[in-house]
Amino acid sequence: MNSADDAKQRQTIPIIPEPSGASDEAMVSLYAASKKIYPRAVQGFFAYWRWICVVLTQLVFYGLPWLEWGTRQAVLFDLASRRFYIFGLVLYPQDFIYLTGLLVISALALFLFTAVAGRLWCGYACPQTVYSEIFLWIERKVEGDRSARMRLDDANFSMEKLVKKCYKHIIWISLSIWTGFTFVGYFTPIRDLVMEFFLTQMSSWELFWVFFYAFATYGNAGFMREQVCKYMCPYARFQSAMFDNDTLIVTYDAERGEPRGARAKGADTSILNLGACVDCSLCVQVCPTGIDIRQGLQYECIGCGACADVCNTVMDKLGYARGLVRYTTQNAMDNKWTPKDMWQRLMRPRVQIYTMILATVTIGLLVSLSLRTPFKVDVVRDRSTLSRITESGTLENVYRLQIMNAAEAVQTYHLSVKGLPNLNITTETEVVVDPAQARWVVLRADVPYGSVPSGSHKIMFEIQALGSDAFAVEKSVFIVPR
Repeated sequence: MNSADDAKQRQTIPIIPEPSGASDEAMVSLYAASKKIYPRAVQGFFAYWRWICVVLTQLVFYGLPWLEWGTRQAVLFDLASRRFYIFGLVLYPQDFIYLTGLLVISALALFLFTAVAGRLWCGYACPQTVYSEIFLWIERKVEGDRSARMRLDDANFSMEKLVKKCYKHIIWISLSIWTGFTFVGYFTPIRDLVMEFFLTQMSSWELFWVFFYAFATYGNAGFMREQVCKYMCPYARFQSAMFDNDTLIVTYDAERGEPRGARAKGADTSILNLGACVDCSLCVQVCPTGIDIRQGLQYECIGCGACADVCNTVMDKLGYARGLVRYTTQNAMDNKWTPKDMWQRLMRPRVQIYTMILATVTIGLLVSLSLRTPFKVDVVRDRSTLSRITESGTLENVYRLQIMNAAEAVQTYHLSVKGLPNLNITTETEVVVDPAQARWVVLRADVPYGSVPSGSHKIMFEIQALGSDAFAVEKSVFIVPR
């Protein structure tokens, strides 16, 4: 049912005449009750690639926490120590700009892919789609395909029904818990998490997030499925702003397919005055959101191509040409373009601009990461200690330096200061910091008393990583009292 039919149904309110002398009120529902969707199994080109995406995404998600990089987990977001480990990178909160860059790249990639080929992300790689496919595959293996599942749900209570339903939900819950466990394994070393689980020593927060994520997976993929795509996901609402007439979308060729109707195999459609569509409704039965693609593009369509696969199967059986339902553009349909014309138009100015901006931001992020200094320094003037005259007759200021070693090896740093004549550091000038650790050091700097006028003077601390070219400069001030 498309949006126009929904609106028509909501506006049509039956008028119930009130019997003479009666004062009872009748409750009339403005919305039809939602019906459970039973997607039919389908095979074909797009189904094949959809399952490749399912396998690849889950290999990455479930396998990545178990990879090791040296003596640690390869990908670990350690919130307690405020460090993100991504293979050879160690990122600190000060590196938040890289997360911002990654989000910008993701948004631009979404705009680009949507402008070119519609909802590719939704149809093939979105976690909601991926886990719905997995849960639906489990359901088919336990309960059977579409007709068998419908008969089972409509049947009266029996031991067979109880066993199948329990078996299905046990597998669903087990997979959901393992998914939640893996999710938490990105924030707590997963091998430690396994030991804590068997020793019943998991913290309350770890337990909460394991079961919270498991509950979300179980509910969204097992029960809500198309409801998430249709009503909860905001992408379905603003996707039209990124579509135009040259965007690849799943389209029904109405000119070729209409008028639709059943016929015998090998029947002459010109005599029967029928189009290529046999009105088998298989395109509706395989749709994960339950729409009829023959009614045109609808916001519920996630672009998975299941309807194209099943329609091609029907066309093959009838001996008709494939492509009654296919990926194409509105301009290609209206202007009878060849595939070559259609693909040439895909690289239109809008797509080129998206591509250039995406490439620029991506290259900039990669260059910034490659030139990134493998340590961070924060300088804080010690406000609890005022400028003072030392026993040797110098004026001293006290500072606190935090040196964060982003390398995974012990590093020694040399400290120096510039900005005033005869300005010296009177504490240690070489600091050793352990791998991927931070260290606070107290630093004292002084000048001969009376050599600098009163006021606030800008100075610079220079920190050099010995044995490498890594170098950092941090600004501060030297206070001379009146």
